[in-house]
Amino acid sequence: MNIYFICTGNTCRSPMAAAILMNKHIPNVEVRSAGIYAQSGSIMSINAQHVLNQQNIKHSHSSALFNEQDAQWADLILTMTAAHKELVLHLVNNIEHKTFTLNEYVAQDVRDIQDPYGGNITVYEQTFEQLNEAIEKLETKIRLGEHQ
Repeated sequence: MNIYFICTGNTCRSPMAAAILMNKHIPNVEVRSAGIYAQSGSIMSINAQHVLNQQNIKHSHSSALFNEQDAQWADLILTMTAAHKELVLHLVNNIEHKTFTLNEYVAQDVRDIQDPYGGNITVYEQTFEQLNEAIEKLETKIRLGEHQ
């Protein structure tokens, strides 16, 4: 299963989500992340790296711009906000069946994942907790085969 996480700049939320999921070591799950307005080649934000390091989550990241090729590669496209989802659906045709906000997909929840960009370490820790909770639910769905 190929999962594509999407946020704004691909330096905070989507790379954190990707790292959390990759560290679950789920067989046959590949993960990529991108940003709607990303500058390709940027590093993950220092605070995001710090929070992942605190949690002993391995990570390696270089930002990427959302693109149609990766959208077609993905079996599941998970965005951090409803606005990201709308943009993704506007940019690429015929992916409605596999595009959801992360919270919508795992919990039928309309809440967006908060953007920690520019915030202090506490804000990043809060975002990490939101992501970690959602990705634990995602892991359960994947392992139970409920991702169809």
